Amino acid sequence: MSASRADAASALDRARGLLRFEDPEMAGVWPRASAILARTALETTVLRLWERRDLDLQRSTMRAQLICLRTYLGDRDLATRAGHAWSALSAACHHHYYELAPTAAELETWFSVVDELVRNVEGEGL
Repeated sequence: MSASRADAASALDRARGLLRFEDPEMAGVWPRASAILARTALETTVLRLWERRDLDLQRSTMRAQLICLRTYLGDRDLATRAGHAWSALSAACHHHYYELAPTAAELETWFSVVDELVRNVEGEGL
């Protein structure tokens, strides 16, 4: 499967669009839907990095790939924040009765990390 910047950017744009979606019938659904889209954008970007560097890590778990990201991205701080964003987005994707859905502000914070990751990976010029 080939990952592309357009796929990641499109998923992230759709996730951000859900933050502005105002429909009372969608209350409680849009935070999780936007988290799924943003997590997809992050995962697509990580896969894109492996493709560009000709590394065969696609079969590894995403957690393992995020650990490797610290070495191969060239920006340990961003890689660490991307790992945190992925964990937070993954948790937000699952409904638990005892937890509140993430707020728009929390989601936007995670989205900004994903956006920075997309720009960093595509800006490599490999």
